[in-house]
Amino acid sequence: MTTAGDIMHRGAQWIPVHETLDRAAQLMRELGVGALPISDENERLCGILTDRDIVVGCVAMGHDPAKVTAGDMAQGTPRWIEASADVGEVLREMQTHQIRRLPVIENKRLVGMISEADIARHLTGDQVASFAGRVYAESGAR
Repeated sequence: MTTAGDIMHRGAQWIPVHETLDRAAQLMRELGVGALPISDENERLCGILTDRDIVVGCVAMGHDPAKVTAGDMAQGTPRWIEASADVGEVLREMQTHQIRRLPVIENKRLVGMISEADIARHLTGDQVASFAGRVYAESGAR
């Protein structure tokens, strides 16, 4: 059985809820990623911040990324998956909620992220096609 832990990208890092978006952008550049899970003061997942969120939700709105925090951008209920979850559960979670990145948790700690690229590298062509069809359904991906 292939698990979330088998296909995830290891080394994911949190951005604390109080950090500013300019620091988040710097961290994304340093890590070579386009999204960071947002953690509260107890290191619990409270959202995901994307590079698009910074551009569209902050810069394009005329806000200063040095004054807006990751917590200001956290919206909705964050989704995650246990590292031991079967890859089928990963696909269902991402498809059901039309999300393209999924934090992986083990023992209540962030251990990795699963992205579309991870899905593409580890699944069959049919599985990838089915995934894409569902995640990019008419209501739009997030």
